[in-house]
Amino acid sequence: MKVFTSVEDILDFAIRAEQEAVDFYSDLAARSKNNQIKKVFLEFAGEEMKHKSRLLGIKDEKTLKLPGETVRDMKIADYLVDVTPKPDMNYADALILAMKKEKKAFRLYSFLSEETTDPVMKSLFLNLALEESRHKLRFEIEYDEYVLKEN
Repeated sequence: MKVFTSVEDILDFAIRAEQEAVDFYSDLAARSKNNQIKKVFLEFAGEEMKHKSRLLGIKDEKTLKLPGETVRDMKIADYLVDVTPKPDMNYADALILAMKKEKKAFRLYSFLSEETTDPVMKSLFLNLALEESRHKLRFEIEYDEYVLKEN
């Protein structure tokens, strides 16, 4: 387990994680045979790039604005089977993959928030977890509207 010694360490870790997500979705888009799914993955990559930019802004400005909110969890991802990324993936599988990825990121940041006693680091991890839960909710809503309601 990585040991964080400063807020800057946390931000660098989160920035790398967002870049990995950009790379992951960009790679899936490049390998996708379906143009609609390719477009969806490129949109996911764009969202992750926005998150990376936000974190870079926090790091540069040295200010952290924490929203006092909670995000609803539809728990759809909890009941879906994991999917393996593949070039001929359909939209439902793409959303499942995205939900599961965001859930893992949420759990990581939540765990890290519990592991620190530093109030600034705890707040930063909780903020990052909140951001990941927003991403997951977005994908769950999309799945609910375009996959579950069609069946």
